[in-house]
Amino acid sequence: MKIRRKRVHANVSSAATGDIAFLLIIFFLILARVQDDSHLQWIPAQGTDIEQVKNARASVVIDVDNNTYLNGGQIGVGQLADELEKVIDVDPNRAVLFKVHREATAIYYEPAIEAISEAGGTVYHILEKE
Repeated sequence: MKIRRKRVHANVSSAATGDIAFLLIIFFLILARVQDDSHLQWIPAQGTDIEQVKNARASVVIDVDNNTYLNGGQIGVGQLADELEKVIDVDPNRAVLFKVHREATAIYYEPAIEAISEAGGTVYHILEKE
């Protein structure tokens, strides 16, 4: 005599799927806002009268080796104005954080300032309090 086995049907509950999707969307939105330029090495210049900077979508960095970066990605100064204009077009105050290594000379940072002005950005030079 053959004994018939009962087939067990496996059901996967999908009740938490909506919650998980919502949390993933929030997670990626937060990550999308972050501008990671932490890998860039620069030492800020010092200043006396320093005020806090508002939210800014763009960050231009001139590092120890006098390389120019826009939002963490290396870029040539000739391309800076066009790329910067695309980034700050959606920002109503058009703020640009400008971080320059303290030993950088004018030959490296003046073209960057000119490119920021060309793009219509407002320059906020990041300094260290004395």
